[in-house]
Amino acid sequence: MFDALSERLQNVFSGLRGHGKLSTEDIDAAMREIRLALLEADVNFKVVRDFVAQVKERALGAEVMESLTPAQQVVKIVNEELTGLMGAGDSRLAFASKPPTVILLAGLQGSGKTTTAAKLAQLLKKEGKRPVLVAADIHRPAAIDQLVTLAGRVQVPVHAPGADVDPVEIARGGVALAREKGDVAVIDTAGRLHVDEELMDELVRVRDAVKPHDVLLVVDAMTGQDAVNAAEAFRERVDIDGVVLTKLDGDARGGAALSVRAVTGKPIKFASTGEKLGDFDVFHPDRMASRILGMGDVLSLIERAEATVDEQKALEMEARLRRAEFTFDDFLDNIKQVRKMGSLSSIIGMLPGASAMKQLKNVQVDDSQLDRIEAMIFSMTPQERRHPDVIDGSRRQRIARGSGVRVQDVNQLVKQYREMQKMVRMFSSGKMKGFKLPGMGG
Repeated sequence: MFDALSERLQNVFSGLRGHGKLSTEDIDAAMREIRLALLEADVNFKVVRDFVAQVKERALGAEVMESLTPAQQVVKIVNEELTGLMGAGDSRLAFASKPPTVILLAGLQGSGKTTTAAKLAQLLKKEGKRPVLVAADIHRPAAIDQLVTLAGRVQVPVHAPGADVDPVEIARGGVALAREKGDVAVIDTAGRLHVDEELMDELVRVRDAVKPHDVLLVVDAMTGQDAVNAAEAFRERVDIDGVVLTKLDGDARGGAALSVRAVTGKPIKFASTGEKLGDFDVFHPDRMASRILGMGDVLSLIERAEATVDEQKALEMEARLRRAEFTFDDFLDNIKQVRKMGSLSSIIGMLPGASAMKQLKNVQVDDSQLDRIEAMIFSMTPQERRHPDVIDGSRRQRIARGSGVRVQDVNQLVKQYREMQKMVRMFSSGKMKGFKLPGMGG
């Protein structure tokens, strides 16, 4: 979502790095480019005006103008202001001292409330909580069935008495069930195609009945300024406590994410970055600002790896690497471990310089490539996986037919394996200095 903005900002900074010292004219030109980049990203124009004014004021100070590295100081200022724009520090949920904690989800129809309820329940479950899902959306067809299905996948209790029950009574019953079988009630409410009195009245009735500890507004980040306008309307009527941004993996402009905090004054608490139930995280403004500026998000990558990678398997793999043993079975295990962490594009997006990598013609960010590799390895016999040297021409043809790929693809996989095996041997022998992977430069 932020690729275009990230590219524009990095071009601005690249231009500044060509100057040993920055003049007032240099700063003015950079601010014009930053203003255009933010407006093109669909950031609210008032937010852009205030943001650029603040950055310019700081950039014209002695900290930058008298610095030996003025361009780096400007990047630092923009990073800090972006972080402040989205809300300095993360705003976690406040749990009740006497359970259950009640979380009410609100938002327009299509924003992703029902899926968000399940994602939030799974995240809470990982943190040691015992969430209960409450199906209080009686207006959207199949909303109740969808939440029941998702609750089964997350393996949490669900309170879903049916579409003929008043939402207020459903919410009360859900809180009672959470008091009996859990410690958090996550209430999914109805939405509308637009903000109207009926929607707000129902939300207010539910809110007054269960007195939630947090009212979270679920906002579709792909709807741009419409999302910000809706957030402002909900804030005025329902008094929301925070925002959940969904569909941050989309390719629309990301202005909503940069505007909603400044316009509503409410923090972004969570962000959904994919369709899977695990693609849901606490929102860290500083990490998001770092990603927008092309600095990556290594902390989130480490946290995701710690949560998904099997530590025992990792230790076993390390031992085999030290013995210079590496088979196609190991290759397959590595692919499975990576896939648990999410899509390749989301992983690469956390690496420093990710936007530049995505622009390279020879770098293909495509999860289907992993599908083909897995299919080829699954088409091998156990002997071929353990001893790839036995894979001759006839075996390669059989593997290609079995996996639905070309023989050239099998040849490429075997070649990649041999290069990796060579690299593993050099690692284990301490002779990596000067080693070059084909096509990857130094």
